[in-house]
Amino acid sequence: MTTDASEPLWAPSMPRMASSAMASFADSAAGRARRSLKTFKDLHAWSIEDRAAFWDLVWDFCHVVGDKGERVLENGDAMPGAQFFPEARLNFAENLLRRDGPGDAIVFQAEDKASARLSFDELRALVSRIQQALVAAGVGEGDRVAAMMPNRPETVAFMLATASLGAIWSSCSPDFGERGVLDRFGQIAPKVFVTVDGYWYAGKRIEVAAKLKPIVEGLPTAERAVVVPYLGVAEEVASTLRGGVSLDAFLDGFEPRPLAFTRLPFAHPLYVLFSSGTTGVPKCIVHSAGGVLLQHLKEHVLHSDIRPGDRVFYFTTCGWMMWNWLVSSLAAQATLLLYDGSPFHPTPAVLFDFADAEQMTFLGTSAKWIDGVKKQGLRPRDTHDLSTVRTIASTGSPLADSSFDWVYEAVKTDVQLASISGGTDIVSCFVLGNPLDPVWRGEIQGPGLGLAIEVLDDDGRPLASGKGELSCVKAFPAMPIGFWNDPDGAKYRAAYFERFDNVWVHGDFAEWTTHGGLIIHGRSDATLNPGGVRIGTAEIYAQVEKMPEIVEALCIGQEFDDDVRVVLFVRLAEGATLDEDLTKRVKTRIREGASPRHVPAKVVAVADIPRTKSGKIVELAVREVVHGRAVKNKDALANPEALDLYADLEALKS
Repeated sequence: MTTDASEPLWAPSMPRMASSAMASFADSAAGRARRSLKTFKDLHAWSIEDRAAFWDLVWDFCHVVGDKGERVLENGDAMPGAQFFPEARLNFAENLLRRDGPGDAIVFQAEDKASARLSFDELRALVSRIQQALVAAGVGEGDRVAAMMPNRPETVAFMLATASLGAIWSSCSPDFGERGVLDRFGQIAPKVFVTVDGYWYAGKRIEVAAKLKPIVEGLPTAERAVVVPYLGVAEEVASTLRGGVSLDAFLDGFEPRPLAFTRLPFAHPLYVLFSSGTTGVPKCIVHSAGGVLLQHLKEHVLHSDIRPGDRVFYFTTCGWMMWNWLVSSLAAQATLLLYDGSPFHPTPAVLFDFADAEQMTFLGTSAKWIDGVKKQGLRPRDTHDLSTVRTIASTGSPLADSSFDWVYEAVKTDVQLASISGGTDIVSCFVLGNPLDPVWRGEIQGPGLGLAIEVLDDDGRPLASGKGELSCVKAFPAMPIGFWNDPDGAKYRAAYFERFDNVWVHGDFAEWTTHGGLIIHGRSDATLNPGGVRIGTAEIYAQVEKMPEIVEALCIGQEFDDDVRVVLFVRLAEGATLDEDLTKRVKTRIREGASPRHVPAKVVAVADIPRTKSGKIVELAVREVVHGRAVKNKDALANPEALDLYADLEALKS
């Protein structure tokens, strides 16, 4: 069991708790359960004891648009195999476009290069025109529309138009290389490909025309390649592509008219998302319209307390599942705040500037960004208002204890800091915040409602304390339909259900806390096993990244002398040197802050740390390189050249 500070960093006030949707939902749930559900723990227990009643109430409480049907859950003990709302008919886009009027639907900011603002009426009009153009291009139920796009309003509108027709949406960001795009979209055979004429990043104009031609040629099923303007050369770029057409030309002749929505079964496919693909061709994970909608409504309305009129932001690209998560907040009748570009340009405070300018209520970001602005020495509470921000969310990697401290000391004292964790696999969260409970240093507040979360030991037994596999032991709606091109489901079952029968094993190394919260210690496939003892890499990072000499770190287990030894790679701050003194201080910090077993056998300085497009460090790929094995898919990385720094290192030969 972890050791906790005696006082929480934040606790919700009585008025805030009383006004939350979670409190109102708990009252409704108590009526259905016919018993008192005074605490979140009580509510969560009921939500997994009676999943049918719980998800039925989520549908009603969140006012899902559609026909629910009589049956809520069939074959509920099977995982996979359970069916939620088997008689229901709904359309995902119809639920996200339920609001109209002149209020802001989307506010877009691209560094200091571009901006836009769409009202709900304007968004609906744009979706209508795209819907008609897609139909004219032959897109219908079950067809795929694939997009290599920045986080722009047009991307949201294309997704909504695609979903309105019962077609399937898939996206990545424009910084992907040719191979990375084809490894993803080539598997799903899209009928329409949507892209952009370029983008801006860190003040630089980035052109993509050179890679678009081979991408389009590699997607023979794509009859149209629609080019959205960003750099002002869409017509020119479109003219070089087979089936190429600028957005203006694609929409020419289609005027806004009332939207048509095709209502389809709850389990109808909505999205294809992709695994990171650093150890092979990315897995194509197929998510259902009903599962995504219900899970996101639960997380937005209940766990995040997003209300009609709120202004919701998450720093993300279209290649990360947090983009899909963000856009669903339209179903909660919130305004989307979109940012495209570097979160440190034109200044390190640009996202805080955006928060003030647009009266942001929900500020979502990553643990790495929080660590980055902290190391820049920012104190936004001294320079910004931030009075509208009620919640700050962090994901992507475990949030260090010191980052919890920094948020409350340097950003805002009265804010809910929600560390959240889930993944592409469920396009949502297993563990996250809730507005009824306090925030404790270094902890995720708790499990998601309706999710039977357990931490299991190596024999599949639940652990009340100690570290183990984060797992879900009962079926839930946001489980994927399956994988693309996996007709017998063998790859799907192998990915999540092979280790323990009828249990979803997520691949995170986790631990319960004394408060009923959780700590994620990193990916379980990246845990270290020196002397047969499992160690989480996040515990090591939490120690060394507090040191001013170290910008970031990456840790692997190296097979050496018939055992596994811990090797720590560090990227040093400018002017720092990894001499004997710093090496000793690193090891001492880890020994005292974590344990003697966490102390690395080797500490090695490197110039760069390889990471995925969404900013996650790639421990497994580095481990492969260190052991002389090929990394199969470097195109999945943002900086693949960094892997070369880890090959054939003399420091690791003795």
